[in-house]
Amino acid sequence: RTSPRLLCVATQQKNTGQNLEEDQSQSQNEQKVESNSPEKVLTEEKAKLEEQLKEVTDKYKRALADVENVRQRSQKLVEEAKLYGIQSFCKDLLEVADILEKATESIPKEEIKDDNPHLKSLYEGLVMTEVQIQKVFKKHGLHRLDPVGAKFDPYEHEALFHTPMEGKEPGTIALVSKIGYKLHGRTLRPALVGVVKEA
Repeated sequence: RTSPRLLCVATQQKNTGQNLEEDQSQSQNEQKVESNSPEKVLTEEKAKLEEQLKEVTDKYKRALADVENVRQRSQKLVEEAKLYGIQSFCKDLLEVADILEKATESIPKEEIKDDNPHLKSLYEGLVMTEVQIQKVFKKHGLHRLDPVGAKFDPYEHEALFHTPMEGKEPGTIALVSKIGYKLHGRTLRPALVGVVKEA
């Protein structure tokens, strides 16, 4: 008669044999999967790396473009600062030029004679100063706007009044009350003018 203990051992051995066969077949399947797996993993990694490279390259190109735009903007600002940095100083000097012009105009021409040497010297000094200040203005890019007879331009002129005038085309400037100035092509002070209108 077989002891129950021996039966248990036999059953275990049988089960172990089945388990060994299952393990072998499973390991063969895993080896097949593993043999395909490295290629698949490498392909996936390659695709990820290519995508990352594309993103980094795109970001790099954008960063380069941004830096170039900032450089160009900064260069433009520096150039404008060089040209228009004296703008407020010029505006202050325009008042001086206006006073000189008014002083010169206020002296009656019939009084300027050799028998009145002090007035004549004063007048000549004022004229010379006015000429010199205009030379300095031109040297620094500041030009007068004396637009009598020109077409009215709202960017360069400020209309004080409109009046009908015979023989003058409507929309032209008939009278300049205050001379205007431009600094390097930009209107610094518009000319104050009277404009001809249709009768």
